Amino acid sequence: MEWRCRGLGWAGGVPGLRWRGGRVSALAYGQELGFRAVGVRRCPGARGNPCPLEAVVSGRATGGRCGECARLDRAHSVAADTLLDDPQPYRVYLAWFGPGMTKVGITAEARGEARLLEQGAVAFSWLGRGPLMAARRTEEVLRQALGVPDRIAYERKRAVRHALPPVEERAREVEELHRRAREVGGWTETLEPLEFAPRDHVGAFRLDGLPPLDGTVTELVDGGVVTGRLLAAAGPDLHLLDPDGRCLALDTRLMGGWALQGVQGAGEGVVFSVPVAPRAVTEAEGAQGELF
Repeated sequence: MEWRCRGLGWAGGVPGLRWRGGRVSALAYGQELGFRAVGVRRCPGARGNPCPLEAVVSGRATGGRCGECARLDRAHSVAADTLLDDPQPYRVYLAWFGPGMTKVGITAEARGEARLLEQGAVAFSWLGRGPLMAARRTEEVLRQALGVPDRIAYERKRAVRHALPPVEERAREVEELHRRAREVGGWTETLEPLEFAPRDHVGAFRLDGLPPLDGTVTELVDGGVVTGRLLAAAGPDLHLLDPDGRCLALDTRLMGGWALQGVQGAGEGVVFSVPVAPRAVTEAEGAQGELF
Protein backbone atom coordinates (compact mmCIF):
# COMPACT_ATOMS: atom_id res chain seq x y z
CA MET A 1 0.00 0.00 0.00
CA GLU A 2 1.36 3.42 -1.01
CA TRP A 3 1.06 6.16 1.60
CA ARG A 4 0.91 9.48 -0.21
CA CYS A 5 0.53 12.42 2.16
CA ARG A 6 -2.07 15.22 1.99
CA GLY A 7 -0.73 17.30 4.90
CA LEU A 8 -1.92 17.94 8.45
CA GLY A 9 -5.56 18.17 9.56
CA TRP A 10 -7.26 19.12 12.84
CA ALA A 11 -10.37 16.95 13.01
CA GLY A 12 -11.95 17.19 16.44
CA GLY A 13 -9.20 19.55 17.60
CA VAL A 14 -6.55 16.80 17.34
CA PRO A 15 -3.68 16.90 14.80
CA GLY A 16 -3.48 14.09 12.29
CA LEU A 17 -1.64 13.35 9.05
CA ARG A 18 -4.04 12.96 6.14
CA TRP A 19 -3.40 10.48 3.33
CA ARG A 20 -4.71 9.99 -0.17
CA GLY A 21 -7.79 7.81 0.03
CA GLY A 22 -9.11 9.48 3.19
CA ARG A 23 -7.00 7.76 5.84
CA VAL A 24 -5.87 9.81 8.83
CA SER A 25 -3.04 9.01 11.26
CA ALA A 26 -3.73 10.73 14.59
CA LEU A 27 -0.64 12.24 16.21
CA ALA A 28 0.26 12.19 19.91
CA TYR A 29 2.69 14.61 21.52
CA GLY A 30 5.84 12.87 22.68
CA GLN A 31 5.69 10.13 20.06
CA GLU A 32 8.64 9.32 17.83
CA LEU A 33 8.07 10.03 14.15
CA GLY A 34 10.19 8.76 11.28
CA PHE A 35 9.64 8.57 7.54
CA ARG A 36 11.52 8.65 4.25
CA ALA A 37 10.33 10.46 1.09
CA VAL A 38 10.41 8.23 -1.99
CA GLY A 39 10.45 9.02 -5.70
CA VAL A 40 9.15 12.37 -6.90
CA ARG A 41 6.57 14.72 -5.48
CA ARG A 42 3.30 14.63 -7.40
CA CYS A 43 0.33 16.97 -7.27
CA PRO A 44 -2.13 15.61 -4.68
CA GLY A 45 -5.16 17.04 -6.52
CA ALA A 46 -7.81 19.36 -5.12
CA ARG A 47 -11.12 19.21 -3.26
CA GLY A 48 -10.79 15.47 -2.72
CA ASN A 49 -10.18 14.78 -6.41
CA PRO A 50 -6.90 13.25 -7.62
CA CYS A 51 -4.79 15.19 -10.09
CA PRO A 52 -5.65 13.82 -13.55
CA LEU A 53 -2.09 14.46 -14.73
CA GLU A 54 -0.24 13.12 -11.66
CA ALA A 55 1.91 16.21 -12.29
CA VAL A 56 5.38 16.51 -10.75
CA VAL A 57 5.61 19.61 -8.52
CA SER A 58 8.42 21.52 -6.81
CA GLY A 59 9.65 20.22 -3.47
CA ARG A 60 9.75 23.73 -1.99
CA ALA A 61 6.17 24.74 -2.85
CA THR A 62 3.94 24.80 0.24
CA GLY A 63 0.90 24.70 -2.04
CA GLY A 64 2.18 21.53 -3.69
CA ARG A 65 -0.38 21.56 -6.52
CA CYS A 66 -0.07 21.87 -10.27
CA GLY A 67 -1.57 24.94 -11.92
CA GLU A 68 -4.88 23.30 -12.89
CA CYS A 69 -5.53 21.81 -9.45
CA ALA A 70 -4.54 25.07 -7.73
CA ARG A 71 -7.12 26.92 -9.83
CA LEU A 72 -9.79 24.34 -8.96
CA ASP A 73 -9.01 24.68 -5.27
CA ARG A 74 -9.19 28.48 -5.36
CA ALA A 75 -12.41 28.42 -7.38
CA HIS A 76 -14.26 27.12 -4.30
CA SER A 77 -12.39 29.08 -1.65
CA VAL A 78 -13.94 31.56 0.78
CA ALA A 79 -10.51 33.08 1.38
CA ALA A 80 -10.11 33.80 -2.34
CA ASP A 81 -13.49 35.61 -2.49
CA THR A 82 -14.68 33.20 -5.18
CA LEU A 83 -17.51 31.62 -3.18
CA LEU A 84 -20.49 33.97 -3.35
CA ASP A 85 -23.71 32.03 -2.76
CA ASP A 86 -23.08 29.80 0.26
CA PRO A 87 -26.32 29.91 2.31
CA GLN A 88 -24.83 28.65 5.60
CA PRO A 89 -24.03 31.10 8.44
CA TYR A 90 -20.50 32.45 8.83
CA ARG A 91 -18.56 33.91 11.73
CA VAL A 92 -16.09 36.76 11.90
CA TYR A 93 -13.16 36.13 14.25
CA LEU A 94 -10.23 38.05 15.73
CA ALA A 95 -7.10 35.91 15.96
CA TRP A 96 -3.81 36.42 17.82
CA PHE A 97 -0.55 34.79 16.75
CA GLY A 98 1.98 36.71 18.84
CA PRO A 99 2.58 40.16 20.37
CA GLY A 100 1.29 42.80 17.97
CA MET A 101 0.31 40.07 15.50
CA THR A 102 -3.47 39.93 15.09
CA LYS A 103 -5.80 39.48 12.14
CA VAL A 104 -9.49 39.46 11.26
CA GLY A 105 -11.02 36.61 9.30
CA ILE A 106 -14.17 34.64 8.54
CA THR A 107 -15.08 30.96 8.66
CA ALA A 108 -18.20 28.84 8.19
CA GLU A 109 -19.97 28.50 11.53
CA ALA A 110 -20.30 24.73 11.06
CA ARG A 111 -16.50 24.38 11.06
CA GLY A 112 -16.21 25.64 14.63
CA GLU A 113 -12.60 26.36 15.61
CA ALA A 114 -11.06 24.24 12.83
CA ARG A 115 -10.02 27.26 10.73
CA LEU A 116 -8.28 28.84 13.72
CA LEU A 117 -6.38 25.62 14.47
CA GLU A 118 -5.39 25.27 10.80
CA GLN A 119 -3.91 28.78 10.81
CA GLY A 120 -2.05 28.29 14.09
CA ALA A 121 -4.01 30.96 15.99
CA VAL A 122 -2.71 30.93 19.57
CA ALA A 123 -5.72 32.87 20.90
CA PHE A 124 -8.93 34.21 19.40
CA SER A 125 -12.48 35.41 19.98
CA TRP A 126 -15.59 35.38 17.84
CA LEU A 127 -16.91 38.82 16.91
CA GLY A 128 -20.10 38.30 14.90
CA ARG A 129 -22.20 35.84 12.88
CA GLY A 130 -24.46 36.04 9.84
CA PRO A 131 -24.60 35.61 6.05
CA LEU A 132 -21.41 35.11 4.04
CA MET A 133 -21.47 38.41 2.15
CA ALA A 134 -22.16 40.40 5.33
CA ALA A 135 -19.29 38.61 7.09
CA ARG A 136 -16.98 39.31 4.16
CA ARG A 137 -17.90 43.01 4.08
CA THR A 138 -17.35 43.25 7.83
CA GLU A 139 -13.92 41.63 7.50
CA GLU A 140 -12.85 44.25 4.96
CA VAL A 141 -14.36 47.17 6.93
CA LEU A 142 -12.58 46.12 10.12
CA ARG A 143 -9.31 45.43 8.36
CA GLN A 144 -9.26 49.01 7.10
CA ALA A 145 -10.65 50.65 10.26
CA LEU A 146 -8.44 48.79 12.74
CA GLY A 147 -5.31 48.61 10.63
CA VAL A 148 -5.03 44.84 10.95
CA PRO A 149 -4.33 42.43 8.07
CA ASP A 150 -6.38 39.49 6.84
CA ARG A 151 -3.15 37.51 6.33
CA ILE A 152 0.12 37.17 8.23
CA ALA A 153 3.37 35.75 6.87
CA TYR A 154 3.62 32.24 8.24
CA GLU A 155 7.31 32.48 9.07
CA ARG A 156 6.43 35.27 11.53
CA LYS A 157 3.85 33.10 13.29
CA ARG A 158 6.32 30.24 13.60
CA ALA A 159 9.15 32.35 15.00
CA VAL A 160 7.19 33.74 17.99
CA ARG A 161 5.68 30.47 19.26
CA HIS A 162 8.76 29.60 21.26
CA ALA A 163 8.55 32.59 23.64
CA LEU A 164 4.88 33.45 24.19
CA PRO A 165 3.64 35.88 26.88
CA PRO A 166 1.28 34.61 29.63
CA VAL A 167 -2.29 33.65 28.77
CA GLU A 168 -3.65 36.82 30.40
CA GLU A 169 -1.61 39.03 28.07
CA ARG A 170 -2.70 37.03 25.04
CA ALA A 171 -6.36 37.42 25.98
CA ARG A 172 -5.94 41.10 26.81
CA GLU A 173 -4.69 41.95 23.32
CA VAL A 174 -7.61 40.11 21.70
CA GLU A 175 -10.06 41.82 24.09
CA GLU A 176 -8.72 45.24 23.17
CA LEU A 177 -9.13 44.47 19.47
CA HIS A 178 -12.66 43.18 20.13
CA ARG A 179 -13.55 46.43 21.92
CA ARG A 180 -12.22 48.55 19.07
CA ALA A 181 -14.07 46.43 16.52
CA ARG A 182 -17.38 46.91 18.35
CA GLU A 183 -16.84 50.67 18.20
CA VAL A 184 -16.61 50.59 14.41
CA GLY A 185 -20.04 51.58 13.14
CA GLY A 186 -22.22 49.88 10.55
CA TRP A 187 -21.35 46.21 10.60
CA THR A 188 -23.70 45.31 13.47
CA GLU A 189 -26.64 46.18 11.20
CA THR A 190 -25.97 43.10 9.05
CA LEU A 191 -24.29 40.74 11.52
CA GLU A 192 -25.25 39.54 14.98
CA PRO A 193 -22.51 40.80 17.38
CA LEU A 194 -21.01 38.20 19.70
CA GLU A 195 -19.65 39.01 23.15
CA PHE A 196 -15.93 38.71 23.85
CA ALA A 197 -15.12 35.15 24.91
CA PRO A 198 -11.38 34.37 24.75
CA ARG A 199 -10.20 30.99 23.52
CA ASP A 200 -6.58 29.82 23.84
CA HIS A 201 -4.90 27.03 21.85
CA VAL A 202 -1.56 26.74 23.66
CA GLY A 203 -2.76 23.51 25.27
CA ALA A 204 -4.08 22.06 22.01
CA PHE A 205 -0.82 22.92 20.26
CA ARG A 206 1.34 21.91 23.29
CA LEU A 207 3.41 25.11 23.05
CA ASP A 208 4.20 25.49 26.76
CA GLY A 209 7.88 24.84 27.36
CA LEU A 210 8.76 24.62 23.67
CA PRO A 211 12.55 25.03 23.28
CA PRO A 212 14.02 27.72 20.98
CA LEU A 213 13.60 27.09 17.27
CA ASP A 214 16.84 25.92 15.64
CA GLY A 215 15.67 25.65 12.05
CA THR A 216 12.93 24.93 9.55
CA VAL A 217 12.73 22.15 6.94
CA THR A 218 12.82 23.75 3.48
CA GLU A 219 11.83 20.72 1.38
CA LEU A 220 11.68 16.94 1.25
CA VAL A 221 13.91 15.09 -1.21
CA ASP A 222 13.98 11.58 -2.62
CA GLY A 223 15.50 9.33 0.05
CA GLY A 224 15.55 12.13 2.62
CA VAL A 225 14.62 11.16 6.18
CA VAL A 226 12.66 13.13 8.77
CA THR A 227 12.82 11.76 12.30
CA GLY A 228 12.34 13.07 15.81
CA ARG A 229 10.07 13.35 18.83
CA LEU A 230 6.90 15.34 18.31
CA LEU A 231 6.99 18.30 20.72
CA ALA A 232 4.14 20.42 19.38
CA ALA A 233 1.89 21.04 16.39
CA ALA A 234 0.33 24.35 15.33
CA GLY A 235 -1.44 25.14 12.09
CA PRO A 236 0.31 23.00 9.44
CA ASP A 237 3.55 22.81 11.45
CA LEU A 238 5.07 19.94 13.37
CA HIS A 239 7.77 20.91 15.90
CA LEU A 240 10.24 18.04 16.29
CA LEU A 241 13.24 17.34 18.50
CA ASP A 242 15.63 15.64 16.09
CA PRO A 243 18.30 13.05 17.05
CA ASP A 244 20.92 15.83 17.35
CA GLY A 245 18.81 17.71 19.89
CA ARG A 246 17.67 20.43 17.49
CA CYS A 247 14.13 21.80 17.67
CA LEU A 248 13.01 21.87 14.03
CA ALA A 249 9.77 22.97 12.39
CA LEU A 250 8.31 20.94 9.53
CA ASP A 251 5.55 22.59 7.51
CA THR A 252 3.43 19.56 6.56
CA ARG A 253 2.26 21.35 3.43
CA LEU A 254 5.70 20.39 2.09
CA MET A 255 4.72 16.74 2.58
CA GLY A 256 1.68 16.93 0.31
CA GLY A 257 2.14 14.76 -2.78
CA TRP A 258 5.10 12.72 -1.50
CA ALA A 259 5.00 8.95 -1.10
CA LEU A 260 6.34 8.27 2.40
CA GLN A 261 7.78 5.13 3.96
CA GLY A 262 8.06 4.56 7.69
CA VAL A 263 11.60 4.43 9.10
CA GLN A 264 12.23 1.57 11.52
CA GLY A 265 13.82 2.49 14.81
CA ALA A 266 13.04 6.20 14.51
CA GLY A 267 15.11 8.13 17.03
CA GLU A 268 17.67 5.33 17.44
CA GLY A 269 20.63 6.24 15.28
CA VAL A 270 18.55 7.37 12.32
CA VAL A 271 19.94 10.50 10.63
CA PHE A 272 17.73 13.52 9.88
CA SER A 273 18.70 14.13 6.24
CA VAL A 274 16.42 16.68 4.55
CA PRO A 275 17.45 20.33 3.94
CA VAL A 276 17.01 22.67 6.92
CA ALA A 277 17.25 26.48 7.01
CA PRO A 278 18.90 27.74 10.22
CA ARG A 279 16.83 29.96 12.47
CA ALA A 280 18.70 33.14 11.51
CA VAL A 281 17.81 32.66 7.84
CA THR A 282 14.21 31.79 8.65
CA GLU A 283 13.61 34.96 10.68
CA ALA A 284 15.36 37.24 8.20
CA GLU A 285 13.11 35.97 5.41
CA GLY A 286 9.95 35.96 7.52
CA ALA A 287 8.51 39.21 6.20
CA GLN A 288 8.69 37.81 2.67
CA GLY A 289 7.38 34.33 3.48
CA GLU A 290 4.23 32.77 2.04
CA LEU A 291 1.02 34.20 3.41
CA PHE A 292 -1.47 31.86 5.03
